[in-house]
Amino acid sequence: DPGLPLCNGSDDRHHGAMTEVNLTLAEGRALAVKCLMANGCDEHNAAAVADNMMLAERDMCSSHGLFRIPWHVATLRAGKANGKARPRLEALAPAVIRLHGDRAFAPVGHRFGHVPLIEAARSNGIAALAFVDMYHVAALWPEVEALSTEGLVAFAFTASLPYVAPVGGKKPVYGTNPMSFGWPRKGRPPLVFDQASAAMARGEVMIAARDGHTLPESVGIDEHGNPTRDPEAVLRGAQLPFGGYKGSSLALMIELLAGPLIGDFLSIEAEHDDAGAGAAPHGGELILALDPARFGDPQGCMDHAERLFDVILSMDGSRLPGDRRYRNRLKTKEGGFYIPQSLYDSINELMQ
Repeated sequence: DPGLPLCNGSDDRHHGAMTEVNLTLAEGRALAVKCLMANGCDEHNAAAVADNMMLAERDMCSSHGLFRIPWHVATLRAGKANGKARPRLEALAPAVIRLHGDRAFAPVGHRFGHVPLIEAARSNGIAALAFVDMYHVAALWPEVEALSTEGLVAFAFTASLPYVAPVGGKKPVYGTNPMSFGWPRKGRPPLVFDQASAAMARGEVMIAARDGHTLPESVGIDEHGNPTRDPEAVLRGAQLPFGGYKGSSLALMIELLAGPLIGDFLSIEAEHDDAGAGAAPHGGELILALDPARFGDPQGCMDHAERLFDVILSMDGSRLPGDRRYRNRLKTKEGGFYIPQSLYDSINELMQ
């Protein structure tokens, strides 16, 4: 797209056999908005999704950035997601809010639910947002970090499509089923982690397949249930939970929290709903927010947590979850980010 020039005085770089394109975050956002609007999104929906993608690119989490554009477009073109969605809120109880997604991509709904969830948590001490009827292929940490930046302890859970075999099984049943947690800190960015219950996020497996890399052991199995390091074979077969039965139990828990509890799909039901369209997973997300001010010792709990963080950081080589993302923000602020030339070309082709 000639309207989206490359930046930083460098048109591209060669990374191994791959040519990469350098973009500023503003250029990346403009590229995403233009592509999404060309495929059925209005400006409001496109901006919400693009902004979320740029949070991932800003933190150098490329598997959840522009890499996801083709998946979003496929979902729009299949008539699954609603590019002009207007989610609505429903109070189920003083501390429970249902967010009806109107088949939106998740970042659209988060803009509707963020402030009401904060208000409910501060009023009641704890609150839940049950986000239903949406398509979630974004990272979870943005909504959690946004809540913890406001001084709240936060959790988020979502399922997906059946990619992961339960421990001892050979067929995919669970999604990669990520969970995210945020803890506020005084005068510092919050502690935030976001991790799949699978041994590796789906996007990372897909990138390994795209780039011709092998996987670590114990990431997945092939169609016959045999261990494999071939990402293409894993994509055809099944991923595995991390830590054996421990990750499998967490995947099961998240299926229940993001599905039956809030009245939305299990991963196996999302696959049936997809009906071979290859769209993003249609399902739900549960977000919990706790206000430390309502738990008896708001100042003490923050200081108490810092004692733990100080001990962790006193060890050479240790870091707190999220610290690397915060450091990466400084790099992309100055130097932008890189995507493969092939992805850049594909996104531009999707605008045709």
